[in-house]
This record gives sequence, C-alpha cells and structure tokens, in this order.
Amino acid sequence: MDSGGECCLPGGGAAPPPGAAARFEVVLINPYELGRQPFALAEPAAWLKQDGFEVRCIDLSLQALDPDLLSGARLVALYVGMHTATRIAVEALPRIRALAPRAHLCVYGLYAPMNQELLRGLGVNTLLGGEFEPALAGLARRLRDGVDCATQAGPVVHLGKIDFLTPDRSGLPELERYAHLVLPEGGRKTLGFVEASRGCKHRCRHCPVVPVYQGKFRVVPLPVVMADIEQQVRAGAAHISFGDPDFFNGSTHALKVLAAMHARFPDLSFDATIKIQHLIAHAGLLPALKAAGCLFITAAVESVDDRVLQYLAKNHSSADFERALQLCREAGISMAPTFVPFTPWTTLEGYLELLRTLLRLRLVEAVPPIQLCIRLLVPEGSWLLQLPGFRELLEPFDAQLLGYPWRHADPRVDALQQALQALAAEGDQAGLARSAVFAQIWRLAHAALGLPAPPLARSDFGEAMAHLSEPWYCCAEPTAQQLQSF
Repeated sequence: MDSGGECCLPGGGAAPPPGAAARFEVVLINPYELGRQPFALAEPAAWLKQDGFEVRCIDLSLQALDPDLLSGARLVALYVGMHTATRIAVEALPRIRALAPRAHLCVYGLYAPMNQELLRGLGVNTLLGGEFEPALAGLARRLRDGVDCATQAGPVVHLGKIDFLTPDRSGLPELERYAHLVLPEGGRKTLGFVEASRGCKHRCRHCPVVPVYQGKFRVVPLPVVMADIEQQVRAGAAHISFGDPDFFNGSTHALKVLAAMHARFPDLSFDATIKIQHLIAHAGLLPALKAAGCLFITAAVESVDDRVLQYLAKNHSSADFERALQLCREAGISMAPTFVPFTPWTTLEGYLELLRTLLRLRLVEAVPPIQLCIRLLVPEGSWLLQLPGFRELLEPFDAQLLGYPWRHADPRVDALQQALQALAAEGDQAGLARSAVFAQIWRLAHAALGLPAPPLARSDFGEAMAHLSEPWYCCAEPTAQQLQSF
C-alpha cells in the first residue's frame, strides 16, 4: 500500500514536544455534497483515527466554521468533489487560514488537481486527487513527527489500489439533517449515501472524473460497503443513494452489493447512477435491480442532439436514450435524466426540441427545472480542451468561475439561459411544482424564437416519481446561504 510518505519534504521541522501526538488534531471539511452525508469525510476519518489522530469533521452544508475547533488544528483538509464545493472552498479558505493559523492546509478530491495553481495561491500546501487516503494519512503522520511539509514533493494524483476501511461517520451530523427521499405519494425517507466504487472507465469529455482517473475505476470491497450500509440503517436510513459515477462500471460487483443488501435489509430501497449505454448493454440486469428495491436510476443524458452528444463523447444517441428509458420502464424503474442543455453548439430550435422530447416522453416530472438551465462548464484540465478548435470558443480562464467562460455565437441563447436560471431559482424558492416551472420555461423558450407557445395538458407531464430533496447537479453558483457558514 502507498504510505503517502512522498507528500512532504523531510527535514526542517522541529521535533514535536512531549505528548504532541496525542494533541495532534485533524479537521476534515466538506463544503458541499448534494446535501448528502459525505463518504469522502467518513472514509479518511477512519484512516486517520486508525493512526491515532483526533479527527473533527465540519460539513458546511449544515454547520458553521467553529473557531474553537479550528484554532487547535494542525492539519485542515477540505474535500472538493464537485465544482460548487470548490467554489465554496475558495471562499472559505481565507477564513479557515485566519481561524487555524498553525494548520497545514490540504485540499483533496476531483477538483483539487484541476485547480492547483489557484489553490496554492490561496495558501494550500498539499493537493490530492484519486485514492487520496494513504497520502493524507502519510501527510498527517509526517506533520505529527515534525517533518517540514510546506512544499509538496509527491504526486498530486494517486490511482493505486487501496485497502478501504469501514467509513467512520461518528463525527458527522445526523442523517436526519441531510437531504431525504421525497415519495410521490407523499412522505419521505431518511437517506443514506454509499460509494461502492470510485472513478469511471469511460472518458466523456466534459466529465470531471476523466482528467483524474483517465478511464480507471476502483471498487470498494463488498464487506466495507455492507458495513457502511448497515451503520447508516442503524442511524435511520430507509433509502440508500449510491454515489458511484457509474454503478455499472463493475456490474458484477454492483449485483453482489445489491444481493447482499437486499438479503440483509429487504425493505431498503435505493437509487444509482448508470450510463445510458450500460442500461442498454445490461438490460437483462434491470429486473434484478427492481427486485432489490431500485426506485429510480439517474442517467446523464446531457442532450437530445446527436451532434452535441458526439462533441461530449457520450457514446450514446438520442435514440439510445429513448431505448434505455423504455427498458427502465419495462422493468418498473423510473429514470431521472440529467442534462447540460446549454453548450456552444446549442441552438434555440434544439433547446425547444429538448422540451418537446420531455413532453413526448412524459418526463417533465422527472426533471428538476435546474436541469433545464445548466450551462456547460469547462474547468482546467477538461478533456473538452482536446477538441480541435474548441479553445477558440473560450475566453481566458476565470479564477472566480473556476473555468473558461464562453459566449454563444447567438446572443439569444445566452439570454435565454440566464432568464431560465433566474426562473428556476425563483420557482425553487417559492416551492413551485416542477410542472409549473416547466410551463414558464416552455413559454420563454418559444418567445425567444418569436413563436406562440402551444397550450400544455397536465397529461403531458407524466407521473411524479420518487426523488431526492436536493436536485442532482454539481456546477452551480454557490448561494448566499451556502456562503454564510463562514
């Protein structure tokens, strides 16, 4: 196993005073994880506690930065698994530095390698991506031993296999405080969040997993997954959300997990994210998912325009999307498709076709309005930058955006996106139904083309389905509420 010893330069550190090992405190911070209790704090917490460290966790989605807790920290590590989390981390870092002046700062997760220059400029000493736990634990040991770790000497990305431990969730807020499952008939279920694998064997150009894992993925052993599920069920979880980038990257492993979970907890329901091409290739497995308690599958459809899908290297077509949807419905499983509807290649006509497709397929109730407003994010390191001629569409890197801005050749497209984003935010604050916000989006999209909007019938929207209370998306502007924690 990689000990993570290459993370620091030896020498230059004063020997720790007597008893320093017992007092060495590590603080792990989660800025944002779609409202779910983060595996990526619980797993490193287990590694660090195994080495005898005192570990504190702060989840900024539910907690404020605690001056008393941070003042004694020797190592503060922030997890940035998505774009929004990174934006929040960037805003929080100056405050953390002020509250923890003695602490070594580390940022880990998918977005750490992609934002190295910016994060180091904010005083971050160590950046870790991929399988980060051994390197993080090694860093903590060296700091405890008085080694000078001001400069990172080892690799930023670690992709070697590791020995996963049962995540330690004892330092995190209670499950009941996190996002929950909303049932279509009314009511709710407490949500558990599990990762059965990391990385992805696919290379979709816009995906943040690709620059770090580059087609590799790692499974979390079945006993560890089951132990994590069991501890969350004991804590009140009645539904498990699998956070794997693609649950069918290792379909055999996934089925073993589900068989064990269903045998142990037959009343437990779950959801997972599965790629369109996997739903088609493994259609024969869908009845087994249903039998094991699958309520819905999140699928990153992204577009119904085959030209855009080719640019994104999604390896599916619009027809494949409809085929996968039909297969899910035949198995009695709902699909929650996600989209990136605004790209440099989007047209107003193409956007309207997306709305018509959702109506024709009766998917309006399956898509949160924010999904109809998402604008393509191009972070540093994105494989989109490998597309011939794509860089010419971009403006210089924007540190505040954490990406390369772009303007559409047709200003009406950008204007529509901005109007729809404001509309979706207002609808969310007002608690409007998805169908009600969709009807407003429908009218605005037609108006952008100078067309009258045909009337909509309630039957066009489809049936309400179970969904998480926190919408599935990762690249939005942090809200004032998210920023007020620090």
